[in-house]
This record gives sequence, structure tokens and C-alpha cells, in this order.
Amino acid sequence: MLFIIEDTLNGILMGAIYGLAALGLTVIFGVLKVINFAHGSLLMVGMYVAYWAVLLTGVHPYLSLIVVVPVMFVFGYLLQDILIKPIFKSEKEVREPITVIIVTTGVWYILDNLALLIFGPQYRNIQDNPLRGKMLEIGEMMVSVPKLWGFFTALATALLIYLFLQKTRMGRAVRATSLDRDAASLQGINQYRIYNIAFGLGTAVAGVAGVTLVPFYNIFPTVGVLFDIKCFIIVVLGGLGSIGGALLGGMIIGVIESVGPQFMTATWTEAIVYALFLAFLFLKPSGLFGVKYDW
Repeated sequence: MLFIIEDTLNGILMGAIYGLAALGLTVIFGVLKVINFAHGSLLMVGMYVAYWAVLLTGVHPYLSLIVVVPVMFVFGYLLQDILIKPIFKSEKEVREPITVIIVTTGVWYILDNLALLIFGPQYRNIQDNPLRGKMLEIGEMMVSVPKLWGFFTALATALLIYLFLQKTRMGRAVRATSLDRDAASLQGINQYRIYNIAFGLGTAVAGVAGVTLVPFYNIFPTVGVLFDIKCFIIVVLGGLGSIGGALLGGMIIGVIESVGPQFMTATWTEAIVYALFLAFLFLKPSGLFGVKYDW
């Protein structure tokens, strides 16, 4: 019984990191109303930025957030402004332009192959890492310290995003645009600037998720693909556009992946995750916290 509790606890911690990765995706969808297929690749870019920041400066992995967050925000802002905004302008009568999905898919392949070209296929990790391999003893249970740091980082990030959206003038403009971009424009809100900010914010959150993974996860050009699929499943479970739903959906996936292999093969565990995903699509497509409006 003790090992089940231990696996559940570690699954919740890892699931919170999954939820943090999905949070960036749900922020972008909540405003732009399109799925960003390059989200996993953006997380990969964040991991490489964190890796090189730590390697070149020798700082604690979490101090690399000082570099990662602004770099990833600017990267996402420019990506939206240069590649995606022209599509919204040319298809302004379409609420959810399908062309954006095609473009972000292209960005996914470009970023992954560019990383492969520049950094090679080698797996990288930070050797001189104060968090690597650290375990916390709770009675007879062992809890991963890097994942514990990731758990609290996920909660703090979700709280900051919530406060930004609810308490700031810019956040209210973001929520207004997500509800009705035409009405927001009539009130003087520049919807395309809001799109840039939302995309930059979602990309920065992906970068934060990358930082939480660097202390214990290998870094390689296609690492984002593994998390991309999980992020899509999580946002469907939690509800597209829901901040709390992203975290809860991530924890559900984390617990299934952690506890499941104790009773069945890893293949069956993955099958349960996808079966749950399909069940929600058929029975409750709005997700656990999905509502008519996204914020």
C-alpha cells in the first residue's frame, strides 16, 4: 500500500509539470482560438535556453528563469507577429483560421530540425546540478526533489497567470479579446497586439516548464514531441482555456502514468490515457472545467 501512495505522490508532482506545459497551450488557445502544434517545440527551445544559461554561467537551474522567461516571451511575440498575424488579418472573418494550424505545424518541423542541425542528436543534461538525483525521505517514502520544485513552480506560475488575467488592465484586455475580439476592437483594444502578447505569454510559460524539466530530464531536439501529445490530452481533459483544468488534467495523467505500471505494462497505461482522452471527447468535450466562455 505504501508504494501506491509513493507513486501517487510522485505522479501528482510530475503531473503538475505536465499541467504547467499544457498551461501555455491553453493560454494561447483561450485567446487566439487556435491550437498551436509547435508548442512542444517551443518547450524544447526553452529547455535548450535553460541548459546553455546554466552551462555558461553555472547558476542554479531555476535562476535561469531570469533569462528564459524574457527570451521565450520575445520569441513567441515575434513568432506570432511575423508568421501568424498576417493569417489573422487575411482571414479576419474566420474565428478559427485553419491555416494557423498548418503554419504552426511547419514551425514545429523547422524548430526540431534546426535544433538537430545546430546541437546534434545527442542527449544532453546538466551534470553539475544541485537538484539532480535528490530525493526527500517522508517516513519510508521517497519523493523526487526536482519534481517537488517543479510542482511548486507550476502552482506559482498558474497563480501569476490568473492574477495577471484578473487584476491587471492588460489582463482584462486579454480576457475581453478572448470573449469577443470584434467587441474588444470597438472598445479601442488592438486585438493583434493582444494576440502577440498572449502568444508570447504562452511561449514564456512553455519556457518555464522547460526549466522545471532540465534538472532531471534529458534534452534533445525531439523532446517536445513527447510533451506535445500530453499537452493536447491535458487541455482536453481540463477544458480548453481553463488554468485550473490544465493543472488538474496534468495531475490525472501523471498519476495514471506513475501508478499504472505497478499493475500493468506501460503500453496498457498509455492505452488508458488515450482511452480517457477519447471518452472526454465523446462524453464531455468541454472538459472538466470547460465553460461556454474561455475565461
